[in-house]
Amino acid sequence: MSGIMARADARHSDAVSAIAPSGGNARGYAVVLEDISKSFPVRRSWGAMARHPLARPLAPVLRNVSCAVSDGEFFGLLGPNGAGKTTLFKMLATLVLPDAGRATVRGFDVVSEAPRVREVLAPVIADERSLYWRLTAFENLELFAALQGMRGATVRRRVNEVLNVVGLSDTADKIVGAFSSGMKQRLLIARALVAQPKILLLDEPTRSLDPISARTFRAFLREEISGRQGCTVLLATHSADEVMELCNRVAVLDHGRLLATGTTDSLARELGEERYALFTLDANHPALAALVQRGVVSALHLHGVDDGWTRVEMEMSGGMERAAQIVATLVEQGVPIARFERVPLPLADLIDRIVRRGDAEASRA
Repeated sequence: MSGIMARADARHSDAVSAIAPSGGNARGYAVVLEDISKSFPVRRSWGAMARHPLARPLAPVLRNVSCAVSDGEFFGLLGPNGAGKTTLFKMLATLVLPDAGRATVRGFDVVSEAPRVREVLAPVIADERSLYWRLTAFENLELFAALQGMRGATVRRRVNEVLNVVGLSDTADKIVGAFSSGMKQRLLIARALVAQPKILLLDEPTRSLDPISARTFRAFLREEISGRQGCTVLLATHSADEVMELCNRVAVLDHGRLLATGTTDSLARELGEERYALFTLDANHPALAALVQRGVVSALHLHGVDDGWTRVEMEMSGGMERAAQIVATLVEQGVPIARFERVPLPLADLIDRIVRRGDAEASRA
């Protein structure tokens, strides 16, 4: 048996090396997914069940998903609704079993070592209704600490610690029903931190917050949770601000397929084109039209600005060196340019392009 386990661990180490970020190995990874697949039964009408009572049609939710998340990383999961993000989170939290493949959390298998996984990982359910609104913040955390097996003075000490971490010490005795949405989100984080997890799963944590509260909450996640607490964070989100401000890397899921992994900049470069904008007083200069005619850039998009200046957006390949050449050429030909800058590809466009590329590759396979 020990020989079989040793060979299994060796295969696991080899698999991690293949899917981990460059320079990595089997050590130092918070989460490793190896060919994870999951399907759920298809809902059928009464008529369909009567005609085919023994049929058990399945709909795939995750299809051979493989990736690795480093310790301390802020990792984003992107994709349209129904992509499989929530199912993947439930699997990591040991609430759903994979049909095939293997998932480990800090080296613990989510199936065979589920209790150890729950010791190091905590999901943060972005649902204020999971709090007890008629209890105080302290009482909410005290109850959860008791459910975690803490007793006596340990409970009070730990609850005070996490309230201080999330900045709610001054409101510990306030009824949760009187909290703002931002305060409730912080309390949900505090509840997850009670058990001192190493990994947090966040599912759209700012979706119920106004823009200012969301920005404050992102700063809290970045500086306190990821920074001072050193937690690895997996974040499922549709927010471009969360991705740009928080995530070291992202993974794009669609219909259960992992289509791409990397930084948003590297993924945009993979797609072959980058977007740039220049500000000019002469948007109709023939030198600009010539760039399109020669195929140097794609179609120009004009956006008017004040004082006669026009913002001209264009897409090109070749990176900063090609961009510098274009600017030099335009200046030589007399185009007045006040500013030239790279424009990050909007998150929706990035996801859409990756999904369309994945669809094209699947159709060719």
